Amino acid sequence: MPKEKADKPASTPAPVPSASMAKTPIVSSSHLASGRSAELSEFEFGMIIAGNAFNRWAVRCMAAAGMKDMANLDVLVLHHINHRAREKKLSDIAFILNIEDTHVVNYSLKKLQTLGLVHTEKRGKEVLYATNEAGQALCKKYFEIREQVLVSGLSGDGTESFELSELARFLRVLSGLYDQAARSAASM
Repeated sequence: MPKEKADKPASTPAPVPSASMAKTPIVSSSHLASGRSAELSEFEFGMIIAGNAFNRWAVRCMAAAGMKDMANLDVLVLHHINHRAREKKLSDIAFILNIEDTHVVNYSLKKLQTLGLVHTEKRGKEVLYATNEAGQALCKKYFEIREQVLVSGLSGDGTESFELSELARFLRVLSGLYDQAARSAASM
C-alpha cells in the first residue's frame, strides 16, 4: 500500500479579513488614515520607515566598504554611474533616480569627483560621467559586504524572489501614481 502524504501538515488558507477582524492601522499620521484608504496611509508609513532604513543601510555599507564621507544620494549616484560600465549624463542620472532637482545630483557628482571615484569627459556641451578604477573597486567592495550581511539574510527560495519582484513592480506602479498626483497638486 503506498504511503500517504500524511507526513506534511495540511496547509490552511490564509484567513480573509472581515469587518470583525478590523485592525488598527499602523500609521505616522492618524488624520491621514481617517479617509477612504487607511491602507494607503499604512503603506506610506511602511515606505517612510523602510526608506529611512535603506538610506541608513546604504551609507553604513559604503562606510564599511571604506568611504565614510558619502550621503545616501552619493551612494545611489555612484552605483548608477557604475551600472553597466557606461558613461552617464547628469540629466539621465536624475531621470533614472527620479530626482527632479538636477542641482542635488550635480552636487553629488562634484563630491564623487572630489573623492576620486568618477571621471568626466566633455563631448560638445554634454559632460559624461563614468566610474574610474577607484569607483569600480568601491562598488565591488560594497557588493561583497551587501552579499555578506544583507543578502545572506534572505532565504533565496523562489517564493521570496517572486514576492520581491512583485513588490518592486508594485512600487514602480505606485511611483507613477504619486508622480501623477504630484503634478495634479502642483497645478492646483
